[in-house]
Amino acid sequence: MNQDLQNIIEESNNIVFFGGAGVSTESGIPDFRSVDGLYSTTYKYPPETIISHSFFVRNTSEFYDFYKNKMIFLDALPNQAHIKLAELEKRGKLKCVITQNIDGLHQEAGSKNVLELHGSVRRNYCMKCGKFYDVYSIVNSKGVPKCQCGGTIKPDVVLYEESLDGEILEKSVEYIEKADVLIVGGTSLVVYPAAGLINYFKGKKLVLINKSSTSLDKSADLVICDNIGKVFQ
Repeated sequence: MNQDLQNIIEESNNIVFFGGAGVSTESGIPDFRSVDGLYSTTYKYPPETIISHSFFVRNTSEFYDFYKNKMIFLDALPNQAHIKLAELEKRGKLKCVITQNIDGLHQEAGSKNVLELHGSVRRNYCMKCGKFYDVYSIVNSKGVPKCQCGGTIKPDVVLYEESLDGEILEKSVEYIEKADVLIVGGTSLVVYPAAGLINYFKGKKLVLINKSSTSLDKSADLVICDNIGKVFQ
């Protein structure tokens, strides 16, 4: 781990981590916006159209065809970043992980306090009766997953045109405001409203870890341009 980062972590017991797609790409999950990411693959519709609320309602079958093939990666394993963050939480240093990812890998690595801004592929619910279904119910279903009551099952992920969960946003703001160290990793900070959460940080040290530069590089105390898994290793 970068020595400056090591020092910042050792000196603090109130760290919050805010992560984006770059945390998951090292576990083999494609990023939406990178050159080889989902947005550059050829489908009949652009991915951002397919994973919108209106498309889900109108073309549920096509939505699920894309969703099952391109959004669920059950073979993906937590990488060094996930593992190290879980260790820091266990040591009482890290108070919370706030993530834009929907893969559930932070929890799999052992993190307990995870705020998922965009939901999770591991949770699904019936739109009619609210019954809960796990990810395997989706993967093993033929066509559109249906509940026993006949309702359509929807993934508990925030689609385009849907708003983020207010309670999760509120908790995220609270943790960021109280933190004395904020580590932002694997995000280019272009997805709003999530990226706007960084503005609530009033603490001592802002650390940015990302392969490419971000709009906040100038205001950070430490910028590391590298793969986050490699940095945490």
